[in-house]
Amino acid sequence: MVAILTQLLLVIRSWFARRAWLEAENLVLRQQLIVLHRRHPKRVRLWNIDRLLLVWLYRLYPALLDAIIIVQPETVIRWHRRGFRAYWRWKSRHVGGRPRIDAEVRALIRRMNRENPLWGAPRIHGELLMLGIEVAESTVGRYVVRRRRPPSQGWKTFLRNHAAGIASLDLFVVRTISFKLLYGLVILRHTRRRLVSINVTNNPTAEWLAGQVTDAFPWDEAPRHLLRDGDGAYGPAYTRRIRAMRIRDHPIAPRSPWQNGHVERLIDRSGVNLSTTSSCPTKRSCVAF
Repeated sequence: MVAILTQLLLVIRSWFARRAWLEAENLVLRQQLIVLHRRHPKRVRLWNIDRLLLVWLYRLYPALLDAIIIVQPETVIRWHRRGFRAYWRWKSRHVGGRPRIDAEVRALIRRMNRENPLWGAPRIHGELLMLGIEVAESTVGRYVVRRRRPPSQGWKTFLRNHAAGIASLDLFVVRTISFKLLYGLVILRHTRRRLVSINVTNNPTAEWLAGQVTDAFPWDEAPRHLLRDGDGAYGPAYTRRIRAMRIRDHPIAPRSPWQNGHVERLIDRSGVNLSTTSSCPTKRSCVAF
């Protein structure tokens, strides 16, 4: 019973839909006849109301496009798109906002800032108020002259300019044949990449590291800057010793071995030749004999 009622409702619905489509088609044909009944010497002239009606009917029933004969179907589609663009242009129109200031005031702001480089937006804003020109401080900050400051010294530039006074050190791991760990320390002067000291221990304490730095650099030949990583072995005893030697401590950033690239390259590429170790391709996997 439900299926029969459903089929009956669908038939009634399709009949009404078909009737509405036929009425719309008749309306289109009637409108075209009205247009053709107008007498013009050269061509058929369409009014805006005619275009609007055709576009509106095409919007409701796109199949009516085949029934339009006084204009090309592409013309109706073009009218529809043009109206769509006009509608959204109207919706997106500028309806408010802060009014623009005069060109003379903008030129005055730039002149005051150019002739007084130390004046910022608050000072120029105050001077304008004393002159009777009411303008917001944020507007003044928008029109001041933007000066390009020279770039600060980068890390690579620092290393290149101060190579004569820079040294670097780094710890690496050496695994013995009995699978015990030894810790090697490499100290390198950046001048001509000269290897200053190399030593091995099984317990790299801060006191041992401080003693290695003292042995590597006499008091009259100590570098001004010493680069290292953030290993916890560099404790207070190490920092006190290099401070007493007037050496500036420069820990590199975490996970940035490129900042101490000279000593890292020495360990990684060429290996370290110790009296108790063989040359190894990487600093983390070496076997001592």
